[in-house]
Amino acid sequence: MFIVNVEGAIFKNDTWLIIERSKKEEHAGGMLSLVGGKTEVEGNTLDILERTVKREIYEEVDVKVKEHLNYVHSTSFVTDLGENVIDIVFLCEYESGEAIAKSPDEVESVNWMTVQQIYSHPNAPDYLKESIKRAENLKGANRFW
Repeated sequence: MFIVNVEGAIFKNDTWLIIERSKKEEHAGGMLSLVGGKTEVEGNTLDILERTVKREIYEEVDVKVKEHLNYVHSTSFVTDLGENVIDIVFLCEYESGEAIAKSPDEVESVNWMTVQQIYSHPNAPDYLKESIKRAENLKGANRFW
């Protein structure tokens, strides 16, 4: 079985909301990341991925995103503890809220960063750069933004 994780590539103007993961985190502690988290067991339900990413964004950084989300891409990976994870990234447009590290056990710091700042940051893993690249391409091609 897989853990299902969702992440939001949140943009505002020409920047992306990037967190530094808490050093207490078992997976990728101290690294830069998109905001997100695991889905919860809900039984029969609709839009679980979209609701989960919106909930996680609000719980972790106190930000609300606009209703319309776009699928960016999915990946799979194995955590340091050997857990298999499917990760789904959504493109999200900022709506409201002051981005703060609301959940210090999960989020060390919150930053609005340009693509160049993300690409050149020493703690930006390749998978984050790939997600940002794909989100940028989708944002540029999407008439909704």
